Amino acid sequence: MRQLAALILLIPLLGAFATPSIPTQLYSSLVPTKVLATYNSLPKPIQYPQYTTTTGTWLYFPPDTWTSGFFPATLYALNSRKAVCPPTAANALGLADWVTLGRSASTGLVPLEAGNNQGHDQGFLSFPFAEELEINPSNTTAQNAIKAFSKILAARFNPIVGCTRSWDSADPNDFQVIIDNMMNLDLLLNAADLTGNTTLRTIAMTHADTTIKNHIRDDGSTWHVVEYNSTTGVVIRKRTEQGFADNSTWSRGQAWGIYGFANMYKRTSKVDYLVTARRLAKYFLDNIPADGIVPWDFDAPLIPAPRPADSSAATIASMGLLLLAQVETDPDNAVFYTDSAINITNAITSLAFNEPWQSILSNGTVNKPANNFLTGITYGDYYYIKSNLQLSIAGAVIDAVIANFLLRTLRTS
Repeated sequence: MRQLAALILLIPLLGAFATPSIPTQLYSSLVPTKVLATYNSLPKPIQYPQYTTTTGTWLYFPPDTWTSGFFPATLYALNSRKAVCPPTAANALGLADWVTLGRSASTGLVPLEAGNNQGHDQGFLSFPFAEELEINPSNTTAQNAIKAFSKILAARFNPIVGCTRSWDSADPNDFQVIIDNMMNLDLLLNAADLTGNTTLRTIAMTHADTTIKNHIRDDGSTWHVVEYNSTTGVVIRKRTEQGFADNSTWSRGQAWGIYGFANMYKRTSKVDYLVTARRLAKYFLDNIPADGIVPWDFDAPLIPAPRPADSSAATIASMGLLLLAQVETDPDNAVFYTDSAINITNAITSLAFNEPWQSILSNGTVNKPANNFLTGITYGDYYYIKSNLQLSIAGAVIDAVIANFLLRTLRTS
């Protein structure tokens, strides 16, 4: 009788945590199996996967490429997932020592610390080293990488503009900043924590503040590129590079913005960043079509059909929404963002989880104006695994809350 009463009391609690079902493919053995196969196929000297052919075969690029940090970081992400979800034959997480593989794959990035051609994308290059410091904060190799990459990024800051320069230009007065750069600010904050150099934190926050002022439209959508005069700080032009049109909203850029501002709020507690992340999330979610598939650009024409999707924009947005839910001060918003992330993940899994391909997902759009789409993308796969990790952690927390509630109820009944 006591057990029955406890279960009856538990019903409202279960309802409070009711969420859309999570796609089973997230836990498929194909995920670690494919990642391990890719690791075993890395060229020597090392190159890294960036995107696939339209038939699913990875194409590899030299380390001095902006995406090179994602695959080593993916190996670390599988280690984190293994810590939350114990390895079984069904999930194949026990196939490898993912940390060892991540460390090995990261060695090709170390020479880039002395200098590279990736402009503002030092943050992406630093990803595996940030993952290493989560495991071993005293790892000097990782510490040195964070410091070196942050030094390169900080040198691109212009206090008159209030931003770090994204892309170099033949005209030194043309100071180009892209919305993607919000993702690189975490590197500056990590380096500030390591060194005590508060200037790095100030640079990150100033860049975010300037982005709020100039990159975001009144409806919460974003421009891809804002060009400033480097000597006056005046905005010269707002345009796109990878979107449909200068006045359109490129979905991956919008996703970078959601994630970037949610993370800035997490790291600084500045409320403006939370408010901005909410605005960008609202626009993104309000403009997803009825089929739930994130298009490559929200304003791209529907004809000729089908309008290409971007699986990478979907997974980045999903991860950004889960991060926003994690830091959200309004519990109802947190539930809404979590449910929305799961819905996006379900839709893109149904479309793009492609078993025969070397990548986990297909239907990525690298650069539609350059006719590079319908591919797998390394960062799309990375954020697919990362969002799975966040959902696993959230599920474990909920299970613990329910178990603790049930135990206390049984003891007192």
